[in-house]
Amino acid sequence: MKENANTRLIFNDKSKYLFIGVGVLIAGGLFISTLLLNINTPFLCTLAGTKFDSTSTQLETILHYATSRVTPQQSQAEIRLSFDVLRARAPCNFLVFGLGHDSQMWHAFNPGGTTLFLEEDPKWVDTVLHDAPFLRAKYVKYRTQLQEADQLLQSYRSEPDCNPTKQIPLKQNEKCKLALNMLPDEVYDKEWDLIMIDAPRGYFAEAPGRMAAIYSAAVMARNRKGSGVTHVYLHDVDRRVEKVYAEEFLCRKNLVKGEGRLWHFEIPSVVNSTVKSDLFC
Repeated sequence: MKENANTRLIFNDKSKYLFIGVGVLIAGGLFISTLLLNINTPFLCTLAGTKFDSTSTQLETILHYATSRVTPQQSQAEIRLSFDVLRARAPCNFLVFGLGHDSQMWHAFNPGGTTLFLEEDPKWVDTVLHDAPFLRAKYVKYRTQLQEADQLLQSYRSEPDCNPTKQIPLKQNEKCKLALNMLPDEVYDKEWDLIMIDAPRGYFAEAPGRMAAIYSAAVMARNRKGSGVTHVYLHDVDRRVEKVYAEEFLCRKNLVKGEGRLWHFEIPSVVNSTVKSDLFC
């Protein structure tokens, strides 16, 4: 009799947990279904309406950061500045100077769009793409050095081809040393909605510095033919060269927000503007 009572007790306990488990699964299913039907975020809408393959890179990204001790170099507050714009603009054209531990994150924030990374170290390109082959990254060899920053800033006004009113395409600009005329054709063929400048290196004399990237981003933004502004983000503005070049080419009047070491500019197109100036700002 004692054994039968114990058996009934065990059975009752198992039944109770079984019913609880089924209830949790049903409730969870209803909750997820409600999210997919009612939330307007692009990522969840993508999950609900398309095949698994279309979101595989986002899921790979979640797995990557969930199982890695390496985190993006920007702070959460800095990342939020560009995340908010990407959430509103995606899918869009997003150009990123630099390839790093945050690249999978930037790619995932722009589902269905074009996210292109420009990197100065060919070995690092191979390393990153080995682990994340779905990223689009190109090697770029710069023709400036950080130790030339002051000289380039003083001399660019005397070089006619650096003058923004001439609107010389970057690809054809051989004389202006600040013009990045050696980029992949894809860079010139697209109009970029967002440009993130977090490279090349700029912390020792022989490094390329970000002078040309800042100048060229300003040129691309000013020459935009499509509607709307170009969002330009510049990291490491605590450094002198980044700050000085930002104020010269990206302009304080276009600075909409800053967080930590990141500045966010909204640069309007001047292609159809009647106001012409031989200065950027």
